[in-house]
Amino acid sequence: MPIPPLVVSTARWAWHWQWLQLMGGLGPADASGNYRRPVSPFAQTPPLPSRAQEVGRHVLIVGRSCPWAHRAWLVWGLRRLEASIELLVVEPDPQAGRWCFQQPFLGCTTLQQLYRLAGADPGARATVPVLVDQLEKRIVLGESARLIELLNGWPAAEDSLDLEPAAQREAIDRWRQQLQHSVNDGAYRCGFARHQAAYDRAETELFAVLDKAESELAGGGPWLCSGGDQGSGPSLADVQLFATLVRLELVYAPLFGVSRRPLWQFPQLWAWRQRFWQLPGVAASCFADAWRRDYFGALFPLHPSGIVPAGPDLATLIGMPAAPARP
Repeated sequence: MPIPPLVVSTARWAWHWQWLQLMGGLGPADASGNYRRPVSPFAQTPPLPSRAQEVGRHVLIVGRSCPWAHRAWLVWGLRRLEASIELLVVEPDPQAGRWCFQQPFLGCTTLQQLYRLAGADPGARATVPVLVDQLEKRIVLGESARLIELLNGWPAAEDSLDLEPAAQREAIDRWRQQLQHSVNDGAYRCGFARHQAAYDRAETELFAVLDKAESELAGGGPWLCSGGDQGSGPSLADVQLFATLVRLELVYAPLFGVSRRPLWQFPQLWAWRQRFWQLPGVAASCFADAWRRDYFGALFPLHPSGIVPAGPDLATLIGMPAAPARP
Protein backbone atom coordinates (compact mmCIF):
# COMPACT_ATOMS: atom_id res chain seq x y z
CA MET A 1 0.00 0.00 0.00
CA PRO A 2 1.53 3.33 -1.02
CA ILE A 3 2.35 5.83 1.72
CA PRO A 4 0.15 8.96 1.53
CA PRO A 5 2.09 12.07 0.36
CA LEU A 6 1.12 13.98 3.51
CA VAL A 7 2.70 11.29 5.68
CA VAL A 8 5.87 11.42 3.59
CA SER A 9 6.15 15.21 3.74
CA THR A 10 5.40 15.30 7.48
CA ALA A 11 7.99 12.61 8.19
CA ARG A 12 10.54 14.45 6.03
CA TRP A 13 9.92 17.71 7.87
CA ALA A 14 10.12 16.02 11.30
CA TRP A 15 13.35 14.20 10.44
CA HIS A 16 14.93 17.37 9.06
CA TRP A 17 14.06 19.26 12.26
CA GLN A 18 15.48 16.49 14.42
CA TRP A 19 18.57 16.32 12.22
CA LEU A 20 19.22 20.04 12.73
CA GLN A 21 18.97 19.61 16.52
CA LEU A 22 21.37 16.67 16.50
CA MET A 23 23.80 18.44 14.19
CA GLY A 24 23.82 21.42 16.51
CA GLY A 25 25.40 19.26 19.18
CA LEU A 26 27.65 17.27 16.87
CA GLY A 27 28.93 20.02 14.58
CA PRO A 28 28.17 23.66 15.47
CA ALA A 29 27.59 25.96 12.50
CA ASP A 30 27.56 29.69 11.81
CA ALA A 31 24.59 31.68 10.53
CA SER A 32 25.41 30.67 6.95
CA GLY A 33 25.29 26.95 7.68
CA ASN A 34 29.07 26.45 7.66
CA TYR A 35 30.55 24.05 10.20
CA ARG A 36 32.72 25.74 12.83
CA ARG A 37 35.06 23.63 14.91
CA PRO A 38 34.84 24.51 18.64
CA VAL A 39 37.96 25.93 20.27
CA SER A 40 39.76 23.70 22.76
CA PRO A 41 39.91 24.96 26.37
CA PHE A 42 43.63 24.06 26.37
CA ALA A 43 44.62 25.78 23.13
CA GLN A 44 47.26 28.21 24.36
CA THR A 45 50.74 27.04 23.34
CA PRO A 46 53.09 26.84 26.34
CA PRO A 47 56.86 27.12 26.18
CA LEU A 48 58.70 23.83 25.88
CA PRO A 49 58.51 22.19 29.32
CA SER A 50 61.79 22.36 31.23
CA ARG A 51 61.41 18.68 32.11
CA ALA A 52 60.48 17.56 28.61
CA GLN A 53 62.94 14.67 28.64
CA GLU A 54 62.00 13.35 32.07
CA VAL A 55 60.90 9.75 31.62
CA GLY A 56 57.42 8.96 32.89
CA ARG A 57 56.20 12.55 33.06
CA HIS A 58 54.44 13.33 29.78
CA VAL A 59 51.65 11.36 28.12
CA LEU A 60 50.16 11.94 24.65
CA ILE A 61 46.52 10.86 24.61
CA VAL A 62 45.12 9.93 21.20
CA GLY A 63 42.17 8.11 19.62
CA ARG A 64 42.59 5.80 16.66
CA SER A 65 39.77 7.26 14.57
CA CYS A 66 40.40 10.97 15.16
CA PRO A 67 42.38 12.67 12.35
CA TRP A 68 43.39 15.53 14.67
CA ALA A 69 44.89 13.05 17.10
CA HIS A 70 46.39 11.14 14.19
CA ARG A 71 48.61 14.01 13.12
CA ALA A 72 50.00 14.33 16.66
CA TRP A 73 50.53 10.55 16.67
CA LEU A 74 52.36 10.85 13.35
CA VAL A 75 54.76 13.52 14.63
CA TRP A 76 55.35 11.48 17.80
CA GLY A 77 56.22 8.45 15.67
CA LEU A 78 58.22 10.22 12.96
CA ARG A 79 60.41 11.94 15.56
CA ARG A 80 60.69 8.82 17.73
CA LEU A 81 59.54 10.48 20.93
CA GLU A 82 58.49 7.29 22.71
CA ALA A 83 61.41 7.55 25.17
CA SER A 84 60.15 10.82 26.67
CA ILE A 85 56.41 10.77 25.88
CA GLU A 86 54.16 7.80 26.58
CA LEU A 87 51.38 7.17 24.06
CA LEU A 88 47.96 6.42 25.55
CA VAL A 89 45.04 5.37 23.32
CA VAL A 90 41.48 6.11 24.42
CA GLU A 91 38.43 4.35 23.03
CA PRO A 92 35.17 5.97 21.90
CA ASP A 93 31.86 5.38 23.66
CA PRO A 94 29.40 6.20 20.84
CA GLN A 95 26.36 5.82 23.07
CA ALA A 96 27.57 8.50 25.49
CA GLY A 97 29.57 10.46 22.92
CA ARG A 98 32.82 10.48 24.88
CA TRP A 99 36.34 9.09 25.00
CA CYS A 100 37.11 6.45 27.64
CA PHE A 101 40.35 5.14 29.14
CA GLN A 102 40.86 1.40 28.92
CA GLN A 103 42.37 1.57 32.42
CA PRO A 104 41.85 4.47 34.86
CA PHE A 105 44.30 7.31 34.24
CA LEU A 106 44.99 9.73 37.11
CA GLY A 107 41.83 8.36 38.70
CA CYS A 108 39.76 9.16 35.60
CA THR A 109 37.79 6.71 33.48
CA THR A 110 36.79 9.23 30.79
CA LEU A 111 38.58 12.07 29.04
CA GLN A 112 35.82 14.40 30.25
CA GLN A 113 36.80 13.62 33.86
CA LEU A 114 40.44 14.37 33.03
CA TYR A 115 39.44 17.72 31.54
CA ARG A 116 37.57 18.62 34.72
CA LEU A 117 40.50 17.45 36.85
CA ALA A 118 42.70 19.83 34.85
CA GLY A 119 40.33 22.74 35.45
CA ALA A 120 38.22 22.84 32.29
CA ASP A 121 34.67 24.12 32.39
CA PRO A 122 32.26 21.20 33.01
CA GLY A 123 30.54 21.94 29.69
CA ALA A 124 33.74 21.97 27.62
CA ARG A 125 34.10 19.30 24.93
CA ALA A 126 36.82 16.78 25.81
CA THR A 127 38.73 16.03 22.62
CA VAL A 128 41.94 14.35 21.53
CA PRO A 129 44.85 14.83 21.14
CA VAL A 130 45.92 15.95 24.59
CA LEU A 131 49.43 16.23 26.01
CA VAL A 132 49.39 15.67 29.78
CA ASP A 133 51.95 16.17 32.53
CA GLN A 134 50.83 13.25 34.66
CA LEU A 135 53.05 14.13 37.61
CA GLU A 136 51.45 17.56 37.93
CA LYS A 137 48.03 16.25 36.77
CA ARG A 138 47.96 19.04 34.22
CA ILE A 139 46.97 19.28 30.56
CA VAL A 140 49.89 20.92 28.77
CA LEU A 141 48.16 21.42 25.43
CA GLY A 142 45.01 20.19 23.70
CA GLU A 143 44.96 21.93 20.31
CA SER A 144 46.31 19.72 17.54
CA ALA A 145 47.77 22.36 15.21
CA ARG A 146 49.80 23.84 18.06
CA LEU A 147 50.56 20.46 19.57
CA ILE A 148 52.35 19.16 16.48
CA GLU A 149 54.53 22.29 16.53
CA LEU A 150 55.40 21.64 20.18
CA LEU A 151 56.19 17.98 19.44
CA ASN A 152 58.39 19.01 16.52
CA GLY A 153 60.48 21.10 18.93
CA TRP A 154 60.55 18.38 21.60
CA PRO A 155 64.04 17.09 22.50
CA ALA A 156 64.84 14.08 20.33
CA ALA A 157 67.77 12.16 18.88
CA GLU A 158 70.19 14.15 16.75
CA ASP A 159 69.14 12.30 13.61
CA SER A 160 65.42 12.80 14.30
CA LEU A 161 63.36 14.47 11.59
CA ASP A 162 62.85 18.24 11.73
CA LEU A 163 59.37 18.73 10.29
CA GLU A 164 59.62 22.51 10.23
CA PRO A 165 63.14 23.52 9.12
CA ALA A 166 63.81 27.25 9.19
CA ALA A 167 64.51 27.49 5.44
CA GLN A 168 61.05 26.11 4.62
CA ARG A 169 59.05 27.62 7.47
CA GLU A 170 57.28 30.27 5.42
CA ALA A 171 56.15 27.75 2.80
CA ILE A 172 55.16 25.25 5.48
CA ASP A 173 53.08 27.83 7.36
CA ARG A 174 51.36 28.90 4.14
CA TRP A 175 50.44 25.35 3.24
CA ARG A 176 49.33 24.49 6.75
CA GLN A 177 46.90 27.40 6.85
CA GLN A 178 45.37 26.39 3.53
CA LEU A 179 45.13 22.74 4.51
CA GLN A 180 43.67 23.46 7.94
CA HIS A 181 40.81 25.52 6.53
CA SER A 182 40.06 23.90 3.19
CA VAL A 183 41.10 20.25 3.58
CA ASN A 184 41.34 19.23 7.27
CA ASP A 185 38.33 21.27 8.38
CA GLY A 186 37.05 21.28 4.80
CA ALA A 187 36.11 17.60 4.84
CA TYR A 188 34.04 18.22 7.97
CA ARG A 189 32.50 21.37 6.51
CA CYS A 190 31.28 19.16 3.66
CA GLY A 191 29.89 16.48 5.97
CA PHE A 192 28.38 18.84 8.54
CA ALA A 193 27.03 21.48 6.13
CA ARG A 194 23.50 22.54 6.99
CA HIS A 195 22.38 23.09 3.41
CA GLN A 196 23.47 22.72 -0.21
CA ALA A 197 25.16 26.12 -0.56
CA ALA A 198 27.37 25.53 2.49
CA TYR A 199 28.34 22.09 1.17
CA ASP A 200 29.07 23.47 -2.31
CA ARG A 201 31.40 26.13 -0.91
CA ALA A 202 33.33 23.67 1.24
CA GLU A 203 33.57 20.99 -1.45
CA THR A 204 34.78 23.46 -4.10
CA GLU A 205 37.45 24.86 -1.78
CA LEU A 206 38.66 21.39 -0.78
CA PHE A 207 39.22 20.18 -4.33
CA ALA A 208 40.76 23.51 -5.35
CA VAL A 209 43.46 23.05 -2.71
CA LEU A 210 43.99 19.42 -3.73
CA ASP A 211 44.50 20.63 -7.30
CA LYS A 212 47.03 23.14 -6.00
CA ALA A 213 48.86 20.44 -4.03
CA GLU A 214 48.90 18.25 -7.14
CA SER A 215 50.54 21.06 -9.11
CA GLU A 216 53.06 21.70 -6.34
CA LEU A 217 54.15 18.07 -6.26
CA ALA A 218 54.39 18.00 -10.04
CA GLY A 219 57.23 20.52 -9.67
CA GLY A 220 59.63 17.72 -8.85
CA GLY A 221 59.93 17.59 -5.06
CA PRO A 222 58.81 14.51 -3.14
CA TRP A 223 57.04 16.60 -0.47
CA LEU A 224 54.75 19.61 -0.39
CA CYS A 225 57.41 22.10 0.62
CA SER A 226 60.41 20.53 -1.12
CA GLY A 227 60.71 23.24 -3.75
CA GLY A 228 62.13 20.68 -6.18
CA ASP A 229 64.76 19.48 -3.70
CA GLN A 230 64.81 15.70 -3.96
CA GLY A 231 66.81 15.40 -0.75
CA SER A 232 64.38 17.26 1.46
CA GLY A 233 62.18 15.55 4.03
CA PRO A 234 58.49 15.72 4.88
CA SER A 235 57.10 18.63 6.88
CA LEU A 236 54.22 19.42 9.20
CA ALA A 237 52.24 20.33 6.08
CA ASP A 238 52.63 16.77 4.78
CA VAL A 239 51.57 15.43 8.18
CA GLN A 240 48.39 17.50 8.13
CA LEU A 241 47.50 16.48 4.59
CA PHE A 242 48.16 12.77 5.13
CA ALA A 243 45.84 12.49 8.13
CA THR A 244 42.96 13.61 5.91
CA LEU A 245 43.85 11.94 2.61
CA VAL A 246 44.47 8.51 4.13
CA ARG A 247 40.81 8.58 5.20
CA LEU A 248 39.46 9.91 1.90
CA GLU A 249 38.14 6.77 0.21
CA LEU A 250 37.41 4.92 3.45
CA VAL A 251 35.35 7.58 5.22
CA TYR A 252 35.14 11.06 3.78
CA ALA A 253 34.01 10.18 0.26
CA PRO A 254 31.11 7.88 1.23
CA LEU A 255 30.04 9.63 4.45
CA PHE A 256 30.89 13.31 3.96
CA GLY A 257 30.22 13.52 0.22
CA VAL A 258 33.85 14.29 -0.66
CA SER A 259 33.59 12.21 -3.80
CA ARG A 260 33.87 14.46 -6.84
CA ARG A 261 37.24 12.97 -7.79
CA PRO A 262 38.91 9.87 -6.31
CA LEU A 263 42.53 10.30 -5.36
CA TRP A 264 43.80 8.13 -8.20
CA GLN A 265 42.80 10.99 -10.48
CA PHE A 266 45.52 13.02 -8.71
CA PRO A 267 48.57 10.95 -9.71
CA GLN A 268 51.07 13.12 -7.84
CA LEU A 269 49.06 13.02 -4.62
CA TRP A 270 48.49 9.28 -5.06
CA ALA A 271 52.27 8.68 -5.25
CA TRP A 272 52.87 11.17 -2.42
CA ARG A 273 50.50 9.26 -0.13
CA GLN A 274 52.35 6.03 -0.88
CA ARG A 275 55.69 7.70 -0.05
CA PHE A 276 54.40 9.04 3.24
CA TRP A 277 52.97 5.65 4.18
CA GLN A 278 56.46 4.14 3.87
CA LEU A 279 57.96 6.51 6.45
CA PRO A 280 58.84 4.79 9.76
CA GLY A 281 55.96 4.68 12.20
CA VAL A 282 53.24 5.83 9.79
CA ALA A 283 51.60 2.47 9.03
CA ALA A 284 51.54 1.64 12.74
CA SER A 285 49.31 4.67 13.37
CA CYS A 286 46.65 3.72 10.81
CA PHE A 287 43.59 1.66 11.77
CA ALA A 288 41.20 1.50 8.83
CA ASP A 289 38.67 -0.78 10.56
CA ALA A 290 38.45 1.56 13.57
CA TRP A 291 38.01 4.59 11.30
CA ARG A 292 35.09 3.06 9.45
CA ARG A 293 33.49 1.59 12.56
CA ASP A 294 33.69 4.82 14.54
CA TYR A 295 32.66 7.19 11.77
CA PHE A 296 29.75 5.17 10.40
CA GLY A 297 28.72 3.81 13.78
CA ALA A 298 29.00 6.98 15.86
CA LEU A 299 27.97 9.89 13.61
CA PHE A 300 24.27 9.11 13.94
CA PRO A 301 22.89 12.30 12.30
CA LEU A 302 24.88 11.53 9.13
CA HIS A 303 24.27 7.79 9.12
CA PRO A 304 21.18 6.85 11.18
CA SER A 305 21.22 3.14 10.37
CA GLY A 306 24.58 2.57 12.06
CA ILE A 307 25.42 0.03 9.35
CA VAL A 308 29.13 0.04 8.51
CA PRO A 309 29.36 -0.45 4.74
CA ALA A 310 32.10 -2.44 3.08
CA GLY A 311 34.98 -0.42 1.73
CA PRO A 312 38.33 -0.80 -0.01
CA ASP A 313 41.25 -2.39 1.76
CA LEU A 314 43.69 0.29 2.87
CA ALA A 315 46.58 -1.75 1.48
CA THR A 316 45.14 -1.46 -2.04
CA LEU A 317 45.00 2.32 -1.70
CA ILE A 318 48.55 2.57 -0.42
CA GLY A 319 49.84 0.19 -3.06
CA MET A 320 51.61 -2.25 -0.76
CA PRO A 321 50.84 -4.77 1.99
CA ALA A 322 49.79 -3.14 5.23
CA ALA A 323 52.38 -3.22 8.01
CA PRO A 324 51.42 -4.77 11.35
CA ALA A 325 49.82 -2.12 13.56
CA ARG A 326 50.88 -1.69 17.15
CA PRO A 327 48.13 -1.15 19.75
